[in-house]
Formats: sequence, C-alpha cells, structure tokens
Amino acid sequence: MSSFYLTEPVGIKGEWFLNCVLEAETEESPENLLKFLLKIEKNMGRVRRGVKESRIIDLDLLFYKKEIINKRNLIIPHPCLHKRRFVLVPLMEINPHLHHPVLKKTVENILNDLKDRHQVRKYKKEENGCN
Repeated sequence: MSSFYLTEPVGIKGEWFLNCVLEAETEESPENLLKFLLKIEKNMGRVRRGVKESRIIDLDLLFYKKEIINKRNLIIPHPCLHKRRFVLVPLMEINPHLHHPVLKKTVENILNDLKDRHQVRKYKKEENGCN
C-alpha cells in the first residue's frame, strides 16, 4: 500500500481528496472484484449520480494482472489512470516498473511524460491538526 496523498481535485471544484493505491492478490474475477468494491462504496454512503462531484469514497480497479478488459461496465487498465497524477504518484511509490499492457510503458515512464500538473503531496497528519 502506498502512502496517503492529498490531491487537488481534477475536473471539479471542492475540497482536496485523500488518495492511495494498493496492490493485492485475489482469486476473484475482475467482475466480482469490482462488485465488491462498489458494495464497499455503497456501504460507506456513496451515492452515484453520474456527475463529477465530491464524494465520500471512490474505489477504482486500476489493473488486473496483465489483462486488458473492455466491457460495458469494466475497462482494465482503468481508462484514465495514465492521465492522472493523483493515481500515478502513489502507484509509482509501490511499483514504478509496473507495465501498462495497452500503452506498453512503465508507470515511471507514464509519470515522466505526464502533462497533468495538478498538485499531489504526501499527507501529513499535522496538516489537519491530528497527531
């Protein structure tokens, strides 16, 4: 699991987000894993309205092994991860050599070529008055 990062919102106005990424092993199919993630979101109070807005939680499935999946409700690798500094910075922390099977580049190369300049900085508990 990466560190937590405070990240500037992309495409919406509002408070900054707290992001991280993690790598895990599962025997679940990508479809069942996505259903599980959506269930977590729902249990935490997320209501999907179909518009970009601030939200209590947003869980994304970025990669699944080396698979390329393009279905109506599931696209892997995540179709926007290569455009988002808030995804690539924490991903770089845990696996800079992870290979994007569509772009044929490592996370490190994608981040180095990135045009997105939204701010991403490591979260420090002191920033919010917590110890």
